[in-house]
Amino acid sequence: MAFAIIKERKNPPDRRVVFSPDMLAEAKANFPDAKFIVESSDIRIFKDEQYASKGFSVQEDVSACDVMIGVKEVPIESLIPNKKYFFFSHTIKKQPYNRELLKAILDKNIELYDHETIVKESGARLIGFGRYAGLVGAYNGFRALGLRDGSFNLPKVETLADLDAVKAELDKITIPSIKILLTGTGKVAKGAKEILDHLGIKEISDALYLTSKFTEPVYVRADVMEYAKRVDGKVGDKFKFYKDPSGYESNFMPYAKETDMFIAGHFYGNNAPYLFTREDARHPDFNINLISDISCDVDGPVASTLRASTIAKPFYGYDPIKESEVAFDAKDAITVMAVDNLPCELPKDASEGFGEAFLEHVIPAFFNGDAKGILKRAKITENGKLTKRFAYLQDFVDGKE
Repeated sequence: MAFAIIKERKNPPDRRVVFSPDMLAEAKANFPDAKFIVESSDIRIFKDEQYASKGFSVQEDVSACDVMIGVKEVPIESLIPNKKYFFFSHTIKKQPYNRELLKAILDKNIELYDHETIVKESGARLIGFGRYAGLVGAYNGFRALGLRDGSFNLPKVETLADLDAVKAELDKITIPSIKILLTGTGKVAKGAKEILDHLGIKEISDALYLTSKFTEPVYVRADVMEYAKRVDGKVGDKFKFYKDPSGYESNFMPYAKETDMFIAGHFYGNNAPYLFTREDARHPDFNINLISDISCDVDGPVASTLRASTIAKPFYGYDPIKESEVAFDAKDAITVMAVDNLPCELPKDASEGFGEAFLEHVIPAFFNGDAKGILKRAKITENGKLTKRFAYLQDFVDGKE
């Protein structure tokens, strides 16, 4: 079976790749029957020559391969019919901007495997860039803090070589005595926590955070059952919440009253209560003045996220009284960081981490009869139709919703 590492064609350019040269060499060593071809790219973080030096063929035309492996959406005009494709399609939540892409995939008889749908039997994701989103998102939050307050000046992550260089820059700054809230318990939140811990910021309990003042920077990590509660006052169950969040309401305001900086690393499910509304943000006790919204659900659970920001211009301000965008350092504004493609800023580390997981979970499935059902669960389309698992997308494809 021949696998192609395809060129990223989406704009703005994404320098990430699923396999680094070293990881691809490891894949070849582990699966000698597999053939790996690299499509030539002038934007990839790893140069063509680095793959060639590992013995891989680098070609302009990879259409003879069976499986196409990329990161971001493939432009419709670049899709090759009758192939298997792996990439983030951004279609499984019925994203309207990619409906035509999904239709084209069906029309071209492509087997689509979305990186988001590569999951365990329980539904837990096996691969992704979450850790790197958390790392860069937290760093960017502190960068915004320093720029806004004139206290320090961190360089952009995209100008730094790797994660070690990022952490070296953090070693040069001093964080003021602020209280920081981090939401979430997944890979994104763990990445953000890695930055907080590297800075030596003390983690404290909810009880202390909500009741005490400090003369040093501190943070608390809140899970969904801390910032959401049952309407009837009974004890909540987060696993039941994930399946059906109806009957719950926000319990975020106690944190908002005590927090200076909020790092949003949680996953937001459909129909879950918003963390805070625009009305909440106008409340006199609402103390948050800086939000690094890594989750970046626009006009959703974090009311100040009016739009996704960009790597070029990562910060803007939210005026809670006027409910409108202002300068990121405007007086009485909430400073917002809401970049929605954060791992792009750390392409080398992100690619290496992603490839390690892809090699562990996905490539073996092609050679062991898909013993763990990885491919079966991940497959969205087959023979020009949606698979049973993703049949719910049919109305979306048909333009009925």
